Amino acid sequence: MLISQEVISKAEEIADQVIRNGKHILPTLARLCLIATFLEDGLRMWFQWSEQKEFMNNSWHCGSFLATVFVFVNLIGQLGGCVMVIGRWKVSIACGILFFIVVLQTLAYNIFWDITFLFRNLALIGALLLVLAESRGEGRSLFAGVPSLGDNKPKNLLQLAGRILLAFMFTTLIRFEISFLQILQDILGSSLMVLVTIGYKTKLSALLLVLLLSALNLYHNAWWTIPEYKALRDFLKYDFFQTLSVIGGLLMIVSLGPGGVSMDEHKKEW
Repeated sequence: MLISQEVISKAEEIADQVIRNGKHILPTLARLCLIATFLEDGLRMWFQWSEQKEFMNNSWHCGSFLATVFVFVNLIGQLGGCVMVIGRWKVSIACGILFFIVVLQTLAYNIFWDITFLFRNLALIGALLLVLAESRGEGRSLFAGVPSLGDNKPKNLLQLAGRILLAFMFTTLIRFEISFLQILQDILGSSLMVLVTIGYKTKLSALLLVLLLSALNLYHNAWWTIPEYKALRDFLKYDFFQTLSVIGGLLMIVSLGPGGVSMDEHKKEW
């Protein structure tokens, strides 16, 4: 147990060093990763305008006009929201727009009936909540030193909800296969996600999850290795960028910390 504690302490030291060295780029990197899926989908709406419009019309028999409106709203909403998030301009409105897009696509593409895609969309919403929490923190920091009533409870609740929703991503990665590596991946990923969710050793756990999820994403979703004429390429590309957005949410946790509603925070009071 002593050796385990020493290893954990050493790992925390390394993680703290990495976070300190990257504190100026971590928030921006997190935002860039987080908007990746919206940016990719928005550009796909632009370059595949006719195909997307035809797909919606064939799926819902809604007519050319409504199909065009759907594609246009997705295009403007996603690209506009991405610019606002990266530019840190009216981030609350930007997150609201992107949240609306996630819900709209969930309904339009019947994702409710596909548990894997539904859970990944929930994880995406969790990542957006963490961006919203960060923006509230930035607004509050402008009034540093001014007396305040209580702690920033809405921000803490946003961080808690964001952490919980991000956990849905890892339920989609669990595979019940009888192989040593798969079992190890399931146990390691699930354990780290539980730690992030309850807010214990949060920054270290989130950083390790970033490394694990990045490796799995590059291995399972290598869309660039698939010829353009194959439908699998678009599927893997969608999966790749959506996973990248969840990685952005985890990086936001690394940058922000777990918030007030967490075991790490309560440990300070004990």
